[in-house]
Amino acid sequence: MTIPDAAGLLDGEPAHDQVVFAARLQRYWPDLLAGLTGAYPEHAVEMAQRAVEIAASSFRRRPEDLRLLDLRRHADPQWYQHPRMLGYAAYADLFAGGLRGVIDKVDYLAELGVTYLHLMPLLKPRPGPNDGGYAVMDYRAVREDLGSIDDLRELATALRRVGISLTVDLVLNHVAMEHDWARAAAGGDHYYRDYFFMFADRDIPNAYERTLPEVFPDFAPGNFTFDDESQSWVWTTFNTWQWDLNWRNPEVFFEFADIICWLANLGVECIRLDAIAFIVKRLGTSCQNQPEVHAITQALRAIARIAAPALIFKAEAIVGPTDLPAYLGVGKHAGRVCDLAYQNSLMVQIWSTLAAKDTRLLCTALNRFPAKPPSTVWGTYLRCHDDIGWAIDDDDAAAVGLDGFEHRRFLSDFYAGSYPMSDARGLVFQENLATGDRRISGTAASLIGIEAALASGDETHLDLAIRRLLLAYQIVYGFGGLPLVYMGDELALRNDYDYVDDPAHADDNRWVHRPPMDWTAAERRHVEGTVEHRVWHGLRHAASVRSGLASMDAAVETEVMDPVNPAVLVFQRRAATQNMVGIYNVTPEPQRLPRWVVSLGNWAVDALTGESPLTDREIILKPYQARWLVQPA
Repeated sequence: MTIPDAAGLLDGEPAHDQVVFAARLQRYWPDLLAGLTGAYPEHAVEMAQRAVEIAASSFRRRPEDLRLLDLRRHADPQWYQHPRMLGYAAYADLFAGGLRGVIDKVDYLAELGVTYLHLMPLLKPRPGPNDGGYAVMDYRAVREDLGSIDDLRELATALRRVGISLTVDLVLNHVAMEHDWARAAAGGDHYYRDYFFMFADRDIPNAYERTLPEVFPDFAPGNFTFDDESQSWVWTTFNTWQWDLNWRNPEVFFEFADIICWLANLGVECIRLDAIAFIVKRLGTSCQNQPEVHAITQALRAIARIAAPALIFKAEAIVGPTDLPAYLGVGKHAGRVCDLAYQNSLMVQIWSTLAAKDTRLLCTALNRFPAKPPSTVWGTYLRCHDDIGWAIDDDDAAAVGLDGFEHRRFLSDFYAGSYPMSDARGLVFQENLATGDRRISGTAASLIGIEAALASGDETHLDLAIRRLLLAYQIVYGFGGLPLVYMGDELALRNDYDYVDDPAHADDNRWVHRPPMDWTAAERRHVEGTVEHRVWHGLRHAASVRSGLASMDAAVETEVMDPVNPAVLVFQRRAATQNMVGIYNVTPEPQRLPRWVVSLGNWAVDALTGESPLTDREIILKPYQARWLVQPA
């Protein structure tokens, strides 16, 4: 098919802008058409034409300062891969009361070295229970207690002035049952009924249920809910009040294409595609990770690249290692899907390694992890807003002499604090008695032992716990990708057990690790000797160091070295101009590493300390010590 005439779509726009738009259209038209063909083969051509019209309409409305940002991104298209990138994730209300409060705290984020801010669900959710904001009632409004759309636009502008890119969640799989689309469908509007999966009886739902897992077996068993108003069984994967969308309907695709472009025009620079793995349903499968998911995402990304190329996509795909690389693009979708995805396996393996004081499972699991396209980025993290699910593969465990089930049980016991000598203070979340699955809630500081150490008053114990937290983040920072700090971890905030006093949160213990920001504690970051000072400055120093290391560019792949000493983790990163070997003692005892393991000359420098620690003798590491050894390539 011939590429649409851009000039005809942009009558009245400045000539140079028309040229820019036409060039983008020329570049991304093949991606758009191929994506739509993969997902909607019978309608791809006419859908592509309409998609370009959406992009052109959005481009017309794009503010001048954002058009200039687009041009800067053209000059530096891999900006999100730079070593200076550091992410921070927070709830706006818990962090600063609302969007205007966040504007007032921009300097705090800049001081920490943040260049990427992910504010957890902002868009207007349903009243009452709303899955932490992920049951969206209106995609074009902000949660009323947080502010307004104008406040969101002002926040994005304030962040951009200091070099921080704003990330906002966009829930793709479902809407709140109070959303206008769902209300129309429930009322009998046939146009909007086709936006959802609504069945007159249980025959088809029962056929799907045979292969569908349960996401929240405790408080939302099953995947279908009977709606009294429409007298229909509605697909509700997550909760009874979250109605799954029918992405087989092209109109759903167009709705989201327009929403994405609208968010970009507010100044949002990254959209986190929430629940993306679930959007395509196929009978006889788990209805996750279906191939059309990646075709749809490619088409949406192509529209965004045409209309607002400063915008990037991040996949919220908490899936198995073999399924995860597809969200960054493999095969025909290579480099054409999302720009970032969470490296959730690294997170799980760090916690496993610290509990077991042994790196062998981590090395095995990550060495089996498929490679990602070089233009994309892993989002690396230690904690997030969610619980920790022990995604330990049975084959990986067996390869190092472990029983996968027993190791997962050990990790749950350890981080719940019920294992002998454990100083973790986590809470069990969503225990499944049939499978033995138990997930864990808790802040990083409470899981890592700082809460217990403070309660005991044992200064030696506290020192080791702080070292352990810093080491865990040094592994995250040193792995490459785009490291993400979860709000409060930079101050070692502990569990908030008062969550039970809020009726909206009492039955969901994940709120234990979503404490309000303690700004009094934040002031103690300036007081030497405090926990907050040690943790803040430890993380700030690591971020400052990594920002100057060419080997930390996210395009460089991390090589996980075989564990010569199982207590010491060794990563190697080889860039064109710099080689780096990161070594990490994951135990509270000093460890030794043979000199030959580090393939650098004696003139290598520890970037974290400025020392030149290498000689021809073995390397000695203090308890929970990290070294980033670098030298020119």
